[in-house]
Amino acid sequence: MNTPPTPPSAPYPLAIIGAGALGLSFATRLARTGRVAVIARSAERAQALLQGIEVGGTLRHFDVFGADQAPQADWVIVLVKTGDTTEAALTAAAMAPKGVLSLQNGLVEDLLRAACPGLSVGQGVTTEGAYRDDSDRVHPSGAGETLLPAGFEAVAELLVGAGFTARVVADIVPVRLAKLLVNAAINPLAALFRVTNGELLSAPHRVLLDALIAEAWPVLHAHGLALDEATAHARVHAVASATAANRASMLQDVLAGRPTEIDAITGVLFSMADAAGMEVPTHRAVHTLVRTVADARLSPAHRRAGLRP
Repeated sequence: MNTPPTPPSAPYPLAIIGAGALGLSFATRLARTGRVAVIARSAERAQALLQGIEVGGTLRHFDVFGADQAPQADWVIVLVKTGDTTEAALTAAAMAPKGVLSLQNGLVEDLLRAACPGLSVGQGVTTEGAYRDDSDRVHPSGAGETLLPAGFEAVAELLVGAGFTARVVADIVPVRLAKLLVNAAINPLAALFRVTNGELLSAPHRVLLDALIAEAWPVLHAHGLALDEATAHARVHAVASATAANRASMLQDVLAGRPTEIDAITGVLFSMADAAGMEVPTHRAVHTLVRTVADARLSPAHRRAGLRP
């Protein structure tokens, strides 16, 4: 059994809360150029990761801690499921950082702000992709772009130094809406059809993909999405192509019998549609189907915990 790392006297320059596929993929690249702490959901998961995990075909070891042993860090990136946001934010606040940045799905900035009073918080977006296979190996599956809100220039510098395409944008709201569009179109269909992102660009899935984009666009445009409709379609298609080999996070959750983020993604779209007086019937149908499929596969442990798809 490996011994948990001793927190250093100086804070880590960066910590990642979330030891899923994307969190470990980020940590692998960042660790090549500097110290990075990985915060797992539990001491048991941290202990398992201390034995090493294969990322991109190579066995990797991380400075990994359970939430109760999280060290101090200058900056914290949150990469957990949306349902775990508040707990992760409380852990981040206890790490005494200069700022807490979410790169999660959905829109969670308000949750971060409530749990981290007095701290600089923000939500950016990333189109980096990664998935974990049945043997717990992590596969990076598409290099994308990571966009950060103002105030997180230092984090952008760390990411760029590790080889990421990353930058700060002056107005992050339209960027987050564009990411919501991508997630609301790709994630549910990948989960329903159990296909990779790239397969959604071919028949018969392409028809539904384009229907979801067309239906979501006017809603998001009314709330500040800066893309015209043709560009919105092109953006989703480009992300699906760039992450063609990726198993979307919602697909990974369904296959693993975990609760999905359907309410945090499509549910947010519903709230926006209601506020704008618009209808999104195709999204509502897909939402119902995803919940039905996910409920049928939900693991006994998650059922006992009272978690829903």
